[in-house]
Amino acid sequence: MHLDLASLDSVRSFVDTFRKSGRRLDALVANAAVYLPTSKEPAFTADGFELSAGTNHLGHFLLCNLLLADLAGTPGPAKPRLVIVGSITGNTNTLAGNVPPKADLGDLRGLAAGIGPGTTAMMDGGEYDGAKAYKDSKVCNMLTMREMHKRFHASTGVTFASLYPGCIAETGLFRSHYQLFKTIFPLFQKYVTKGYVSEETAGTRLAAVVASPDMDKSGVYWSWSAETGSFENEVSDEVGDDGKAAKLWDVSAKLVGL
Repeated sequence: MHLDLASLDSVRSFVDTFRKSGRRLDALVANAAVYLPTSKEPAFTADGFELSAGTNHLGHFLLCNLLLADLAGTPGPAKPRLVIVGSITGNTNTLAGNVPPKADLGDLRGLAAGIGPGTTAMMDGGEYDGAKAYKDSKVCNMLTMREMHKRFHASTGVTFASLYPGCIAETGLFRSHYQLFKTIFPLFQKYVTKGYVSEETAGTRLAAVVASPDMDKSGVYWSWSAETGSFENEVSDEVGDDGKAAKLWDVSAKLVGL
């Protein structure tokens, strides 16, 4: 089923197509992402939003909201799950999260203004930075998960979770990066930081968050360590800011027409 998260019309069309298929929905994984670290000027979605924010956050925000009723209505003993993939780069309580440019949504003035041509392309209202735009969008992903848990877990029974599966250093996410970076980064993660994770391992971890009976706790940001395996990780002050999560929700809902 065709789905372009850079188009709100496409998101709505996908939801209609899915419902007409008659399929049940046991889990929804919001995993798509655009990362444009070398871009000097912003690109925009079909709806006029900066591409990283529009795809990674607003497209997913609309999709998750529209399909929530389908998840909640799924019969069976297992709790349906909604998983939004986060990133260590959006958590400034980590070493990786403090590599410049750091994620910072500010007071969301840029997002409230529409993050489009003629306004500002950054959620905090600052100068465009492609790497920061990605990191900011991952903060939004984790804030959205936490706010969905707060608003809907008790009433729907849906388990909401986020995760950082590890540093997947060889993936299509880096397709727009410099070739030198794509050559050196995996080696650096393998032999210096020891944080390297293969796509297969990351997929296994994601599958556990989707289906493992041991990981059905709602509102959790999951991470892994070599010593302990999966654990409930702490989030940064910004990701843990309930007031900012509520404001992000209201602004985002207005922008996507909810």
